[in-house]
Amino acid sequence: MRKIAFLFLFSTLTMVGQGVVSEAHELYNGDIYLPGTLTYPESNNPLPLVIFIHGSGNADRNGNQGALASANHIKQLADSLNTKGIAFYRYDKRNATPANREKIKMEEASIRDLAEDVKIAIATFKDDPRFASIYLVGHSQGSLVGMLAAANNVTGYISVAGPGTTIDKALIRQLTAQNEDAGKVTAAHIKELMETDTIKEVNIMLMAIFAPQNQRYLKEWIMIDPVNEIRKLKVPVLIINGDADFQVTVEDAQLLKQAKPNAQLVIVKNMNHMLKTVENDSENQQSYYNSDFPLSTSLVKAITEFIRTNG
Repeated sequence: MRKIAFLFLFSTLTMVGQGVVSEAHELYNGDIYLPGTLTYPESNNPLPLVIFIHGSGNADRNGNQGALASANHIKQLADSLNTKGIAFYRYDKRNATPANREKIKMEEASIRDLAEDVKIAIATFKDDPRFASIYLVGHSQGSLVGMLAAANNVTGYISVAGPGTTIDKALIRQLTAQNEDAGKVTAAHIKELMETDTIKEVNIMLMAIFAPQNQRYLKEWIMIDPVNEIRKLKVPVLIINGDADFQVTVEDAQLLKQAKPNAQLVIVKNMNHMLKTVENDSENQQSYYNSDFPLSTSLVKAITEFIRTNG
């Protein structure tokens, strides 16, 4: 078994706004560096803590990926929940940190590595007397990662815009919606990958997904079904999806709910995949790159009420 170690350091402690403390934390999963930020309102009593788990890509602790996305949605969610008396921990995804890039070999990487990173964060804060409970909030790919990490080590689990199918079906659906031919090629590539463990000739337009170094990682990801994983959870579960999300649909949330009948399901009107309130398709697209679009207040309300209900 690979040795896993964690290191918990205070590097800075500052006040952000009125009565909100911000601490920079450095966690390590072996030699993988996971810098993050913990924010919490000043309180004489232990607070609930949210640990946020990113979606796919190379997102930093704020939810940004350079030119690919700059919605700042994770930072905005942290700020919003802090005002509700909830602490929030967010960290740079392992492949967003330059110090890790030479250490991560995609040919050997696994989606379960991301779950191990989450487990390090849980272990770090589990016995911290400042926090009464721990909730995981998994967004998009992070929904599945959170399921793999949750087990019985947290008080509750929250899936936000989490796919309700395996990733192969989600990819085919998303790419077909953009271009029917791309969807067909995607389906053919996935079939070849699952049958032979490799794709001999990757379509150049799909190289970002099916590049040779990504194929092992993708195959393992395909084999993990979120419907099966959510059934395993023994803690209270909240499933949230926006009806303006064109990447992960309301139907995905309904599939998760069917697999976990005792979970709470909340469909948020006009919320898109970046957790922003949008009124039309143009705003939906712009919100990925413009942080000025407002975070959904209904999302904040749903998370806050779930946490207050479950302690």
